[in-house]
Amino acid sequence: MLQITIPAVEQWDEKNEVFITTKAQTLQLEHSLVSLAKWEAKWHVPFMSTKDKTVDQIRDYVKCMTLTQNVNPEVYRFLTVENFKEINDYIEDPHTATWFSDNKKGRQNRVVTAELIYYWMTALQIPFECQKWHLNRLITLIRVCNEEQQPKKKMSKSAIMRQNAALNAARRKKYGTKG
Repeated sequence: MLQITIPAVEQWDEKNEVFITTKAQTLQLEHSLVSLAKWEAKWHVPFMSTKDKTVDQIRDYVKCMTLTQNVNPEVYRFLTVENFKEINDYIEDPHTATWFSDNKKGRQNRVVTAELIYYWMTALQIPFECQKWHLNRLITLIRVCNEEQQPKKKMSKSAIMRQNAALNAARRKKYGTKG
């Protein structure tokens, strides 16, 4: 969970010709499947795509991440550059020590949506309580479960023959025999 503070602000609203004053607000945020699903339900586009998002879409995702109750919606207009950097760093953090040595080609261009992640959770029998985890940690769990369920790769016939030849040669050498 990330905790940020949006500073108190006083600004002139040219449209309504009034001063807008907001108090400093501390928000608790969580980048989770729940926040992703809320955002995608509103905007009807995949959040995890490589396409740039508008400022309104980014602010709205921060609203979807917010766990703090009864937040004045005007507060989100006053997020600072530092707030956005902190939020982005939090979203990008893997939140796990697990890493993968391979980088499977072809999967990088796949559009991942909340429904696809829910499907993976269902298919891999991951409990729905995990939807509130940091999204990167949940994706890592999904990947670990998927890899652990894959059948182990069988050796090719030529690889088996090479292995057997090497074992036989080692045994002949160890016992001093010719075959």
